[in-house]
Amino acid sequence: MENLNDYSYAAWGLIQTWGLKLVYAVVILIIGLWIIKRIDKLVRKTLGKREIEPSLSSFLISLLDITLKILLVITIASMLGIQMTSFIAILGAAGLAVGMALSGTLQNFAGSVIILIFKPFKVGDFIEAQGHMGTVKEIQIFNTILNTPDNKQVIIPNGGLATGSMTNYSAMPTRRVDMKFGIGYSDDIDKARDILKRLLEEDERVLKDPAPFVAVQELGDSSVNFVVRPWVEAANYWGLYFDYTEKVKKSFDAEGISIPFPQRDVHLFNEK
Repeated sequence: MENLNDYSYAAWGLIQTWGLKLVYAVVILIIGLWIIKRIDKLVRKTLGKREIEPSLSSFLISLLDITLKILLVITIASMLGIQMTSFIAILGAAGLAVGMALSGTLQNFAGSVIILIFKPFKVGDFIEAQGHMGTVKEIQIFNTILNTPDNKQVIIPNGGLATGSMTNYSAMPTRRVDMKFGIGYSDDIDKARDILKRLLEEDERVLKDPAPFVAVQELGDSSVNFVVRPWVEAANYWGLYFDYTEKVKKSFDAEGISIPFPQRDVHLFNEK
């Protein structure tokens, strides 16, 4: 009977010591899980508005969810009097070691987050970066895949893309086509200018605003050089460039305008 009383007193003492803490811990756990769920929903909604890549969005939400739940468990364990100092130290050391081992990979992941949030380019854009030029086919979590104009596939790490310089040729709806044409010094400048302007007016791809620009740029060693700068929609850039160059050659030939090439006159003198 005395043993039973002793057990009863011991059990009551444990209840008094741990009962309230356990109740608090359960309450904190329930509230914490509810808050984490709300945070996950808010983050998912925010990423959805920014049209973040679904794979990256899911990864970020999962990472945030795991991190918050680990912090919640550590908080509850501390409330119950469990010493977490050693565990946190081990966890921190392990995290540091993994971070150092995966520094390049983590840098590329951070770069992909920056790219997909701030969107300096998107799938389908034609860009030039890291010494490569091509159309963006895919933005992955660690790399971006380009297709070059001659149909080669280039894989570029996102870390360098996010921190280095990059030219996006598709960012603006219109582009200026810069071309240069030379005529001979004996040819009629006004006639050549009229031909260049007429060919621009006849091409529907050339925009009226901004107006195309045609002018004599320089007096070269072998030719008088015109600069021609029409504006077109970005998709028509190369089409106009190649077509207009061909039309200029044919029109100059038909109108008797010469397109000179570098040459040198050599004069011979007979000395007696």
